[in-house]
Amino acid sequence: MAAKRLRDDPDKESEPSEDRQMRRLPSFSTVIKEAMMAKSLHNFFFALEPLLRTVVKEEVERGVIHSMRSFQRSAPMQIEAAADSSSFKLAFNKQLSLPIFTGSKIEDIESKPLQIVVLDVHTGEVPLSSLSSPLNVEVVVLDGDFPSGDQEDWTGAEFQNNIVKERTGKRPLLTGDVNVTLRDGAASISDLCFTDNSSWIRSRHFRIGARVVPGRHNAPRIKEAITEPFTVKDHRGELYKKHYPPGLGDKVWRLERIGKDGAFHRKLSAVNINTVQDFLKLMAVDPHRLRSILGMGMSDRMWEGTVAHAKTCEVGDKRYVHRSPQCSLVFNAVCEVVEIITDNMTHTLQSLSKPQRAYVNLLVREAHRNWDKLEEVDALFDHSIVAANVQMQQSGIEPFPWLVDEENAIEYQLEDYEIPDPTQPSL
Repeated sequence: MAAKRLRDDPDKESEPSEDRQMRRLPSFSTVIKEAMMAKSLHNFFFALEPLLRTVVKEEVERGVIHSMRSFQRSAPMQIEAAADSSSFKLAFNKQLSLPIFTGSKIEDIESKPLQIVVLDVHTGEVPLSSLSSPLNVEVVVLDGDFPSGDQEDWTGAEFQNNIVKERTGKRPLLTGDVNVTLRDGAASISDLCFTDNSSWIRSRHFRIGARVVPGRHNAPRIKEAITEPFTVKDHRGELYKKHYPPGLGDKVWRLERIGKDGAFHRKLSAVNINTVQDFLKLMAVDPHRLRSILGMGMSDRMWEGTVAHAKTCEVGDKRYVHRSPQCSLVFNAVCEVVEIITDNMTHTLQSLSKPQRAYVNLLVREAHRNWDKLEEVDALFDHSIVAANVQMQQSGIEPFPWLVDEENAIEYQLEDYEIPDPTQPSL
């Protein structure tokens, strides 16, 4: 039996311990590599340090400058806002007449010169007692986006910063009475027009502003006036401008939804409807025919818009008389029956029975076809002369049917009456 190995054999234990110690020590090459890497990192950080310092310094300086600027900007604005607070403001008396074209005179919605007034902010009235001295006012062009959002107040500096100047090489954007004097709190601008359109600025809109000329008013600030934003179109667009209201002699394409040389314009011209008066006459006599002429291409909504626009036309006081053996019809300029005269009596369409109105409608169509042959009279003409002429024409003729109100007689008259052909063009 082999002898047991002694537990504590110094020769046996010393060798493995030395081997382990040797394995724990790094090799020479590893030490060299680590040293080189440490040196490289040191050099890298040493080289990066100035760059990092510069970046940090710039960011800190930028933050400090931004804070200082914000403070400097807000402080004067607060001071200016306090100094700008005023009990008075400028205002345009009425809104502008739109659209606006280059070279055309700018007027208010009533086609009158623009008027600038000074108002008390609290009462909205002209404070005559507080403005005894004249005020020099300057009229300028503003960006249509000013003021932003729902802002209703602004400083004088903000107003100044949003003034739009002419493009390089162009004439002054606004010409005419750009400097006016307010006396007794009001002034009119009779000559003012744009020389350039508004398509070249981002908002595509201008405003007109008015301010007291800086340095000419030592009292507290008077708030500036501004109009609503609007576009300015080139003058050539005025050739196709609609008229509000249209005139009787205007071309029919001046009406809404009827474009010059467009499909509707050509259809109307084909049946001799060339003016607004022609349009209104046929609408009074036979609106269904007028609607059919325009065709399905004009929707009901478009038709309503065109008719509504046409009806804003002022027909004037001229009267036209159409004589028949039984009566005389008096028309206005658009072929609407104003009076019916017979036997020294005048009647209205509303006072007639249904068959009587049918008979009058036939006479209306006849008058419309022979419009150029009607007798033109003043609005205040002598009815007795017309009635006397009717009585002379009634010699040997049965009494006028509606005086006896016999429906059969009316029907007889209608059967013998030559009804105009509605498919023929109106004269």
